[in-house]
Amino acid sequence: MKIFVAGWVAVCVLCACAQNPVTGQSDFVLMDESRELAIGRQTHDEILNEYGRYEDAGLQNYVQQVGDRLATRSHRPNLVYRFTVLDSADVNAFALPGGYIYVTRGMLAMLNSEAELAAVLGHEIGHVTARHSVRQYTAQQAAGLGYTIGAILLPELRGAAAQNVYSLFGGALIRGYGREHELEADGLGAEYLARAGYDPNAMLQVIRVLKAQESFEVDRARREGREPNVYHGLFSTHPDSDTRLQQVVGKAGALAASGRRTRVNRELYLNTISGLTYGPGVKQGVLRGRDFYHADLGLSLRFPEGWRVENRPDRLLAVPPANDALLQVFLRDLNKRIPPELFIKERLKLQPIQGQALSAGEFPAYTALALAKTPFGQRLARFTVVYFQDKAYIFVGARKDKGNNRKYRTEFLNTSLSLRALSQEQRALAKGRRIALLRANASTRYSALAARSGLSSYAEAQLRLINGDYPRGEPTPGRLMKRVE
Repeated sequence: MKIFVAGWVAVCVLCACAQNPVTGQSDFVLMDESRELAIGRQTHDEILNEYGRYEDAGLQNYVQQVGDRLATRSHRPNLVYRFTVLDSADVNAFALPGGYIYVTRGMLAMLNSEAELAAVLGHEIGHVTARHSVRQYTAQQAAGLGYTIGAILLPELRGAAAQNVYSLFGGALIRGYGREHELEADGLGAEYLARAGYDPNAMLQVIRVLKAQESFEVDRARREGREPNVYHGLFSTHPDSDTRLQQVVGKAGALAASGRRTRVNRELYLNTISGLTYGPGVKQGVLRGRDFYHADLGLSLRFPEGWRVENRPDRLLAVPPANDALLQVFLRDLNKRIPPELFIKERLKLQPIQGQALSAGEFPAYTALALAKTPFGQRLARFTVVYFQDKAYIFVGARKDKGNNRKYRTEFLNTSLSLRALSQEQRALAKGRRIALLRANASTRYSALAARSGLSSYAEAQLRLINGDYPRGEPTPGRLMKRVE
């Protein structure tokens, strides 16, 4: 026991004491407010460079207004809060120190009322007002600092076994802080909702929305034979039935005056996000069925029928229905006027075998087998390089099994040789999908909306998700709802 006592006493002596804006109690922190604000300013620019601001001034102003309505009723109303919509299809929201708060357009597409948006922003405001990032930073620094000081005072701390124990202790403390911080942010967000005239129960509805998305991803991953990319951020630490969460939301609800009308603004919210980009945007390229269009690069591609295509920031991935192969597509700048065969040897550093010169329409290409590291391990993969404008497009096809080199050869080659310059008619298709609205009637069904959406996979499930009807609901007649066009 003396090992930890000595370390933590030393840490506490070196820490600054600051009053917590929420609790009024003293917190030991290693960062003052001026440093907190400076980190927010610096990181804000980095976030915008990484994701980009979504180009819709009206939507940005709307989100800022909703956020301001909550922030002015928070425990730190003196901060200048900045609420930014990021141009990302990911479903996410997060906060930086000092009042910089972000919500992705992917998150906005999932929500169905202003109250739900306020719940998301209120949760993130709670992280700022309670200085969670500062306290998390302090916990991490203190875990390391406490060991260092303790090792000087107590020689027995210098052994490897003691280091392992201390690492476990520090890690558990930090993980515990994370769970408590999330619940505290939920409670504060619900409180700010009530103060601003929103129903605090919107916090629970947002959790249901995100849990539905998680269920969809888990089911989709099971069908596709892969690990799920489950949501780990906002509200992920508990279901809406969590007893402690119900208590903090209920406590916030008591703040509202009896019989007071709460703000929901469902149709106002839906009309505001009408036209919102859904899924990959113009900068990432757009997949419609089996065809891929990229306006900025000026090209189109066609993938095999039935293959699952994933549009990542740095590459395209295509997987056959059997999940036993992978085709990757990425690009590199051309700097020397060399034939595609030499590009494989000099730029990709490969030793091609069974090579063949080809063409993708008017564009020169070369295909060959080469031994390379793939997601399946070391494999004899098919590399095809196509020159288009000032870039080389590299297609790498690999199979799970090491035998039968001709399996999927046709699919790999046909995809790479389908590269074409974008036609004028195709440029309209490259603009991306957007959220549109309709008023449901008695005959409105998700199956018909899905058929008209052009979504490449799981169209009905996606439409149910964004309308809060997942997994089996159908539109309610008379309700304004989202569709994708």
